[in-house]
Amino acid sequence: MGNIASALTFQSEEGALVEELKAGSEEAFAWLIERYHQSIYSLLARTVQDRGDAADLAQEVFVKVFRGIGGFHGESSLRTWIYRIALREASNQRRWWLRHKQQEVPMDQPVGDCGDGTPVLLRDTLVDPCDSPYEHAAQEEQRVRVERALEQVPEPYRTTLILRDVEGFIYEEVAEMQGVNLGTVKSRLVRGRAILRRLLEAPQPSQQPVAVAG
Repeated sequence: MGNIASALTFQSEEGALVEELKAGSEEAFAWLIERYHQSIYSLLARTVQDRGDAADLAQEVFVKVFRGIGGFHGESSLRTWIYRIALREASNQRRWWLRHKQQEVPMDQPVGDCGDGTPVLLRDTLVDPCDSPYEHAAQEEQRVRVERALEQVPEPYRTTLILRDVEGFIYEEVAEMQGVNLGTVKSRLVRGRAILRRLLEAPQPSQQPVAVAG
């Protein structure tokens, strides 16, 4: 009974939030952005080719949410609906990338500066500033290895892995967001996990021995 009561309370609270959003409440939108911005940014940073675009895309997602909330009728949870918009923006960005760039972005590429003339490199933007259970799951070195290996997992397996294993969505939510059936989600997970495991088990480049002065 406790789980049912919690679910009903959540649905009631979400319904009230949606009504506030549809009424144009600035406080409701501010709360929504504060609640979901970091997770949406993290999702986009892991699913688009140019992570430097993730911040702009995250802003665009919330613009779409603001403009489209009137068409949200509760067929899914609000969270699922927002993530579906984010995935669509990521997909559009990937298509644009393939059409216009089709080249690797070097990790040492400057993407800005610190205000004192010191450049901010692309690799410096890969660290998620907000700790999460995923961040605490492994030591920093291992986390970086996983993130880099994840980048090499091809679509649609990578996004499926991110939604299920990183973001923690249940199978049904992943299926809804990607517009596929449960069997396809499970198949993609099996394939994606196998690819990721193979990448992580691949021999790492050995460090060069450090010369010791005699």
